[in-house]
Amino acid sequence: MTREKLLAAAVDTFGQRGFDGASTRQLAEAAGVNLQAIPYYFGGKEGLYRAAADYVANAISNYVSSTRDRVRTRLLEAQARGIAIDASEARGLLTELLQTMVELFTSRQSEPWARFILREQAAPTDAFDILFSHMMRPLFDVFAQLLAVLLGEAPTSEHVRLRSMALVGSVMVFRVAHAAVLAVLDKPELGPHETGAIRSLAAELVASIRPEDTTK
Repeated sequence: MTREKLLAAAVDTFGQRGFDGASTRQLAEAAGVNLQAIPYYFGGKEGLYRAAADYVANAISNYVSSTRDRVRTRLLEAQARGIAIDASEARGLLTELLQTMVELFTSRQSEPWARFILREQAAPTDAFDILFSHMMRPLFDVFAQLLAVLLGEAPTSEHVRLRSMALVGSVMVFRVAHAAVLAVLDKPELGPHETGAIRSLAAELVASIRPEDTTK
């Protein structure tokens, strides 16, 4: 219980103040635990920071794991049988995966996770490697495999990898630019209606993906 309290408080505090700006006293007070709990459970502030990165990576992975793993299993099954999935199936799976990301990024619980990740994007530390290897890479790999089918390219191509990032970014903006989204929509918060509209937008984005016209 104490360890979990520290991790949840660390994600929020580090996300707001950064590693240098958050003191061990502030971290302990935010968690409502004794100051000595930090060295006891994590060896110090550095250990807590890395554990917080792992906590964020696992939290996001757990949120999307049901859809992501089902898609990955289907792709592995098709590969084992030597029969690639067709564009229609790939489009359906990609839509489902992207809409799962919409649910994540429009949820309130993702707010502290996003702040923590944004700090690591702006000034990467060793914690970025944890976030990327444990959460980002497995997700982008699945996106790339599905996009490769729709674009008729290799999943390892630069174009496919960039399109994967752009596609995730197109819905991640609803979290990282949350204040601007609310201002544009003139809403105090994103409710079920707005989330549904963003889910529909995700489906539109996937439906628009086509191979490049090489005849031009």
